[in-house]
Amino acid sequence: MAGKFVVTQDASGEYRFALTAGTGEVIASSEGYKQKGSAMNGIDAVRLTAVDAVVDDRTDVPVPGHAD
Repeated sequence: MAGKFVVTQDASGEYRFALTAGTGEVIASSEGYKQKGSAMNGIDAVRLTAVDAVVDDRTDVPVPGHAD
């Protein structure tokens, strides 16, 4: 099952989105947006940026067991 973006409105009226894995686990979540269209624009930005995004690991700790 593919992941999906879930759009919600919180108690203060702000719109938020979460990117979930196929299992339903939240992978990433957004800030609050006053307008739903702004939240949708945020989803579009994640879609466009994440495709080619690189990892900029600025730590000194290696990732144990991570396949390179």
